[in-house]
Amino acid sequence: MAQKVRVAVVGASGYTGGELLRLLASHPHVDITLVTAEKHAGKQVQDVFPSLRGSVGAQPLVKADASEIRAQADFAFTALPHHTAASVVAELWTAGMPVVDLSADYRFEELSVYEAWYGAHPRPDVIPQAIYGLPELHRERIRGAKLVANPGCYVTSAILALAPLLRDGLIEPTDILDDAKSGMSGAGRSASEEMLFSEVNEGFRPYKVANHRHQPEIEKELSTQAGGTEVRVTFVPHLLPINRGILSSIYCKPKAGVTVKEALEAWDRAYGGEYFVRLVGQGKVPNPGHVRGSNFCDLGLHFDERQNRLILFSALDNLVKGASGQAVQNMNLMLGFDETAGLDRFPIFP
Repeated sequence: MAQKVRVAVVGASGYTGGELLRLLASHPHVDITLVTAEKHAGKQVQDVFPSLRGSVGAQPLVKADASEIRAQADFAFTALPHHTAASVVAELWTAGMPVVDLSADYRFEELSVYEAWYGAHPRPDVIPQAIYGLPELHRERIRGAKLVANPGCYVTSAILALAPLLRDGLIEPTDILDDAKSGMSGAGRSASEEMLFSEVNEGFRPYKVANHRHQPEIEKELSTQAGGTEVRVTFVPHLLPINRGILSSIYCKPKAGVTVKEALEAWDRAYGGEYFVRLVGQGKVPNPGHVRGSNFCDLGLHFDERQNRLILFSALDNLVKGASGQAVQNMNLMLGFDETAGLDRFPIFP
């Protein structure tokens, strides 16, 4: 048997870190050799994630700098907060270690766009080295890359639905509304009053209306897919009282003469051979509950003939295809593994 790759999960105490550990624990080509955390250093993984008892649960959570990470691993996932990730990633990349970064620090080619939404960038010199990690769109660039910027969860849901239609010039690029709903794990694991059970349960509310950090990321990548044509999206995220999952309902206007058949054909050309994107067809609505725990994204389409509107639906698990699963998919491409390795599991239902 070929020697397994030594992998570090850097910043493992949040939901995305825990999900990385869950997925990597059964990956056939990986040994998890280092798990880092600041607040929980000195504990075992199972103290923070009891669900992982019996697999990687006995591994210690440690503090480690970039040199220690390089000494103990051949590949790193960084699940650190924005800004904190940038310097660690830069040190690892400079030393030749391949990295998938789950923060937003390397998702934007234009420094001005990043700084408008996230503040000053600690290592702008490394930005040009990063590849945007949406495999269904950038697979060949990701193969063999040394630094991949993993997309955001809302972003993945929106881009997978819209990219083929914009790439083929089928919809108006500045008349798009993304009405998206996410489970509570998308807000992270840190405690806050507005995320308490009694504040969230039996409720449903929008937040950061047309002012969410994922909006410029959606527009940036979709403009690239549209061949440089500026794409503008009104993005309204909502919080649902469920643990995980995203459903994006996206309203767009077809260009004159464009038919539903052409839209469906564009999706089929883009995703007909893709394992992780499932097309549920016209008139059917995907459900986040049908992708839970998996790396699948389900796409459905309706047509409002009276209003001449295409209504796209995109469902995924925000912690898997929206974060950690996609990160593992990127690692597989970077290291030459089968793209589905460690991810070939079907959703949990009910």
